Amino acid sequence: MLDRGFLVQLPEDAQKQLATEGETLLDYPDARDLTGWMWSSIDNDESRDLDQIEYVKSEAGGIRLYVGIADVDWFVPLRSPLDTAAQHNTISVYTGVQTFPMLPEKLSTNLSSLNEGQKRRAVIVEMLVGNDGRILESGLSAAIVQNRAQLTYDAVAFWLQSNSPSARDSSQSDQGSPRGTLSPVGERVWAKIDSSEELKEQLRIQDRIALILRNRRHEAGALNFQTSELEPLLSSEGTVVDLKAREPNRAGRLIEDFMVAANQVTATFLEQQDFPSVRRVVEVPEHWDRIAALAAEKGARLPQQPDSRSLEDFLGEQQQRDPDHFPDLSLSIIKLLGRGEYKVKSPGQPSPGHFALAVQNYSHSTAPNRRYSDLLTQRLIKAAVQKRNCPYSIDDLETLARRCTEKEDDANKVERFVKKCAAAVVLRARIGQIFHGFITGASEKGTWVRVKRPPVEGKLIGDVAKLQVGDKVSARLVSTDPQKGFIDFELLHRS
Repeated sequence: MLDRGFLVQLPEDAQKQLATEGETLLDYPDARDLTGWMWSSIDNDESRDLDQIEYVKSEAGGIRLYVGIADVDWFVPLRSPLDTAAQHNTISVYTGVQTFPMLPEKLSTNLSSLNEGQKRRAVIVEMLVGNDGRILESGLSAAIVQNRAQLTYDAVAFWLQSNSPSARDSSQSDQGSPRGTLSPVGERVWAKIDSSEELKEQLRIQDRIALILRNRRHEAGALNFQTSELEPLLSSEGTVVDLKAREPNRAGRLIEDFMVAANQVTATFLEQQDFPSVRRVVEVPEHWDRIAALAAEKGARLPQQPDSRSLEDFLGEQQQRDPDHFPDLSLSIIKLLGRGEYKVKSPGQPSPGHFALAVQNYSHSTAPNRRYSDLLTQRLIKAAVQKRNCPYSIDDLETLARRCTEKEDDANKVERFVKKCAAAVVLRARIGQIFHGFITGASEKGTWVRVKRPPVEGKLIGDVAKLQVGDKVSARLVSTDPQKGFIDFELLHRS
């Protein structure tokens, strides 16, 4: 963290400000009292920094979706010491063995977190979603909310799977139910869902509208990927003992669908109010020629110029044809698309697009406890809703956008490094074994291979000159260095 220029301790002036922070005032001018609704959150088992909650209701013409976003700006005023510290790091860093929050835990996991049973200030993104996935109406407002059910991805995904029509019609025994793989936290969440008919109905409607939103996006050319995320497993003493791959599931996709929709509404709202915004963009793939070559190897043909609709059709076909290898293909395409970045859109300027999401208006806004880009967007939203002047100049926003992009890259490098160190610990006992994988990077700095079990990445040595991203290889593990995060494989042959 220090090598990448992050603060790992809160500066003294920010500590003094933090000491004065207390429970939020709920006499919020022009705020609706929505504490009686069945709001719920869905996040990881261990998550404590809850940025958003969701609520839905059916009505004529579609389903009205509400996303409540924690009012973090209330606790972190612009240009305050806490804001300066958050602006320095710009993002929470999750290494798997230690978390470095953008905001101190007194805020991010307590006062500004939408914890179950607590009344909190929130910014509400409201949208009426038609049965075809179009957003027919939308708006933003202030409210007081209360999270009624803090849920987890695994428990919600398993509950939805077990309560789908196909599952209900089958004679699946309790022993064969996916519930048997739940953690103790997941078991408690499952029981919470099962005890509330209102919560069950909320999840059914949320699942249905998420699928409608997702289908609409994919029809427009949004790309469908499937990747796994490596997590170190720790002993009670904090020692790395194994590695776990976190796979995407139905509940995770549900939240992703809601957040994409909310972020589109946010960007559109700011544009309609003649406010600038900071957009999250992936404009043009960096290596479209290599993406087209990968498709050609699988018998498909992509156009010469980048086209998200054609790429999504290819990905959808491959997921159906070869689901076992689809995660490998997904990661290869993601690497070739290039990194996202933050860019400022001034009023009246053309909208920079997000190639992978197939949208023009997209602004990060739903995680203000974890990302500074979302916190500054929240300030823009609140100023626009309250008919105040924009709190930032265009030059300020340009500087902050570059900073957020830079520190997000740094955070990714820190997270990858620590996970490589953890992987090097686990793989020490497997030196000499042969692994199968595929190339994830090939440049003057080196060639990198990702193996499948466990899903880790290391440097590939040997005659690697002609290898490209996506090529399948077999390699022997030759050395690991847990202190430096080095994992070295020797190329045996292309698969």
